[in-house]
Parts: sequence; structure tokens; C-alpha cells
Amino acid sequence: MARIEGERSVGRRYPWYLVGMLWFCGFFNYADRQAVFSVFPLLGDEFQLSNVHKGAIGSSFMIVYALSAPVAGYVVDRVSRRWLIPAGLAVWSLICAATGSAKTYGQLLTYRALEGLGESFYFPASMSILADYHGPATRSRAMSLHQTSVYAGTAAGGIVAGYLGQTYGWRAPFWALGLIGLGYALLLPFVLVEPARGAAEEEPTPGPGPTTPRLGLLTSLFGVLGVPAAVMLLVVFAGANFVAATLLAWLPDFVKTHHGLDLTQAATVAGLFFPAGNAVGALFGGALADAAARRVRGGRVYVQALGLLLGAPCVWLAGSTDSLAVLQPALVGIGLCKGVYDANIFASVYDVVSTEVRGTAAGLMNTVAWTAGGAAPLLVGLLSDRHGLGAVIAWTAAVYVGAGLLALVAAALAAKARPAAA
Repeated sequence: MARIEGERSVGRRYPWYLVGMLWFCGFFNYADRQAVFSVFPLLGDEFQLSNVHKGAIGSSFMIVYALSAPVAGYVVDRVSRRWLIPAGLAVWSLICAATGSAKTYGQLLTYRALEGLGESFYFPASMSILADYHGPATRSRAMSLHQTSVYAGTAAGGIVAGYLGQTYGWRAPFWALGLIGLGYALLLPFVLVEPARGAAEEEPTPGPGPTTPRLGLLTSLFGVLGVPAAVMLLVVFAGANFVAATLLAWLPDFVKTHHGLDLTQAATVAGLFFPAGNAVGALFGGALADAAARRVRGGRVYVQALGLLLGAPCVWLAGSTDSLAVLQPALVGIGLCKGVYDANIFASVYDVVSTEVRGTAAGLMNTVAWTAGGAAPLLVGLLSDRHGLGAVIAWTAAVYVGAGLLALVAAALAAKARPAAA
């Protein structure tokens, strides 16, 4: 791998060191957002919350995250990611710590919403900088390795929050995770190096180095929305994320109430089997997609479609079974298939849009996906009061089927948009 010039030259191994450094950012990103779901039962007792109230807590984060994402993506395309990434980590870590001071339900909602604003900058920035260090030959593998941080953060945030919440009260996990994340944010600017935009491409886009091309907002948006394959990938991500948000928000509460476990046990089941499958699936999906992209046009998206279609029966089984022994392998199966899809979320869209609008593309992906995801906790909470939480979780398998079929269409469009990476 060639040395990549930006603010300064770096060693050949630095692109992979970067994956490791960003891994911990992704870890805190998801640990902080997942902690609240493991303490839903405690919040319900203290603030006298219904499932609808709990769902609104999850939705408040996701809706603000979605609304902030287009602006965040546009900013990523214009400023140094070396400073934006640690700044975002510092802001959301402070808000996470502040969540532990909430005295009313309204304050809790406000802190969750503000955390969505802070976290909205991270994924557009991290995916953009990784794409500038990793060319088509290694991009899916690099992003899939980073993606395992999401699952580790989900697992650790959920399990640690369940244990700390049961032992010390629901406020403790927010203080602990927030302050540790803040400490890491203070170190990052000293080790991140801003690369030239498009530096890892086989035919780099001419123009500025570390600074961003001065594209207008409308031009940047059209650079994504004017590409049919990119638009279809946005729709697919919306469907996939609706199911993911449902599982992330409701699994701990569902496992506790439906299978009769205590808070720590429920958080462990929800936070261990599902993310463990995610991590393995992402690593496999990243390697498979890099290989597929070399051989088949739209190869990365075909791999995503495979993950979604195989994951649908596992989702149905998890929501419909009354057996804990069946639930656990079903969660592993969901995780494996979701990981295959997740490994290529951003790598797929980067195959069909120009380097100048990668941040905007990631921001739009998050906007559309988390708008759907933001609706999921509240909608599932409303439906569960009438039909039962397990039944509603099982029904979301149909969304996976629809998203998988749309992904096959997106793969065909991606094949026409540009040749597969060599």
C-alpha cells in the first residue's frame, strides 16, 4: 500500500493503525447510545413509563441523529476530519455523562436527543477518512473491521449498563461511559493524520489535498441523489435499519419480560449473542464483498442482499419463540446476517458516487436510515401494547425481505453506474 500524502506522509501500516484508532471511537459511539435500553425497566419504574414513553426515548435520539446527518455529512466534506472526529466524540461523551443527572422524563428525552446531534458527525467523518486511506481492494475489509466496534460497543454498553444499573442504579453507566470516552477524545488529535481527498483511488480526483472541494450544498446533494444506484441503496438502508433499531431498542426489555430473566441476565443475552454474530458476519462479509467486487459489477450489494434475505427467518424466529434455547441461536443468526450487510453499507455507496461527496453520501444514508430507525422504537411500542412485543418483532422480518429484494435491484443499478473495482 502506497504512502498517502495529506498533512504529512505516513507509513505503510498507518491505514490499518487508523482502523484501530477509529475502532474505539465506534465502540464508544454505540456503547453510549445502547446503555439506555438496558436500563429501560429501571427508568420505567422511576419515571412511571409505558412502552410508548420508552419508545419515545429511543426515537428522540434517532430522529435528531437523522435530521442532523445531512448537515454533518456536508461539513465532513469541507473540514478536517482529524479535528471533527475527536470533537464529536468529546461532545457526545459529555452529553452521555450528563444523562446520568436527569431528574425528569423531559430532561432524559432532551439529553438523548442532544446525544443524537453529537454522534451524527462521527460516521460520515470516519467512513470518509477510511475510504481515503483504503482503496477499492481493501475498503470493505477495513470498514468491516471498524464495524466490529459497533457490535462490541453494543454488547459492552448493554451488558455493562445492565450490571451497573442493577448494582449502582441507572445513572452509573452514563457517568462511566461518558467520562472514559471524553478521555479518549483528548488523545485523538495527536495521532490522527488528515489524508488528501481521494488519495486511495486508482485514479485520484485532481484538486485540493487535505482540504475539501468547495462544492455547494445543492451540488453535493445532487452528486448523491442524481445517482439511481445510490438512491436505491438509501432505501435499502432505511429498511435494514428499521429492523436493527427495533432489535437494539427492544431486545433487552423483551428478553427480560418474555423469558423471565433479571436485568443483568437479560442485558447479557441481548448484548452477547446478537453482537457476537454481528462481528463474525461483518468480517466475513467484508472479505466476501471485496472479492465479489473484483469479479462482479455491483458485487458488494449482492453480498448485502444475501445477508438481508437470510436474516429474515432468524428475525421471525427470535420474536415468535417461547424458548430461550431457540432464541439464542436465532439472535446469533440475525447477527451473522446483519454483519454481512453492515460491512458494506458505506463501501457500496462509495462505489457509485464521486470522492468529493462521500461525506454527504454518508450523511444522507444516515438521514434516511435513522428516520426509519427513529420511527421503529415508538411504532413498535405502540403496536406491542395491542399485539405483544414478540409478535411485532417477528413481523419486522417482512421488512428484511423487502429490503433484500430491493438490494438486488440496487445491485443491478450499481453495475450500470460504474465498473466493479479492479
